Amino acid sequence: MAGHSKWANIQHRKKRQDNKRGKLFTKLIKEITVASREGGGDADSNPRLRLALDKAFSGNMNKETVEKAINRGTGNLEGVNYEELIYEGYSSSGVAVIVECVTDNKNRTVAEVRHAFSKFSGNLGSSGSVSYLFKKVGIISYEDTNKGDEIVDLAIENNASDVIQDNNYVEIQTDKDDYLNITKVLKENNYIFDNAELEMIADTKIELDSEGAESFMKFTDALEELDDVQNVYTNAEYTGELD
Repeated sequence: MAGHSKWANIQHRKKRQDNKRGKLFTKLIKEITVASREGGGDADSNPRLRLALDKAFSGNMNKETVEKAINRGTGNLEGVNYEELIYEGYSSSGVAVIVECVTDNKNRTVAEVRHAFSKFSGNLGSSGSVSYLFKKVGIISYEDTNKGDEIVDLAIENNASDVIQDNNYVEIQTDKDDYLNITKVLKENNYIFDNAELEMIADTKIELDSEGAESFMKFTDALEELDDVQNVYTNAEYTGELD
């Protein structure tokens, strides 16, 4: 990948992470509740819950809020009954899109997601229509570190599958099964990352120039602004400069 193209994709990932931080607590409360419902309230035996708790405490969510979310999930406390939904489709430019939602009102959520696809001339598909293009991986990032070489060496020693370094920015990609161990090792060595999560990444990319990227990002921004949307994954690759 050319240097400017790689930086464009890093810029976009950082922008997405910044946007998600704005709704972080709302999303995490939902994730903790659902994870507790599906796998129980013990983080030691529930990897999904452990991931959510790591992010919650890293974001300084207070313990009482976390405990309430867990207790709602396990049924020890009355609360909203959340449902997980996944929508798949294509943008007008042929980019594959996966939208992960957690909602207490399925009809509202599907109407809002469908409206966003329609507004930007996309096509909402059936289950499995694009998910086969993606695989789940861990993404760990450092926004501004002067210890990039040390971090990269440690990540590679612990089976990181890919690493990107750009000045003081470092991004580590892991297989989903290695993600928890690598984040643990990094923290144990006091390399505290700015962001870490499991994401859906596609091997086959659709390239977008600056004009196409601008239009496409308006579409993904509209999806991510929906209250019920937890994550939006795409196979877009940006080949031009981004504003």
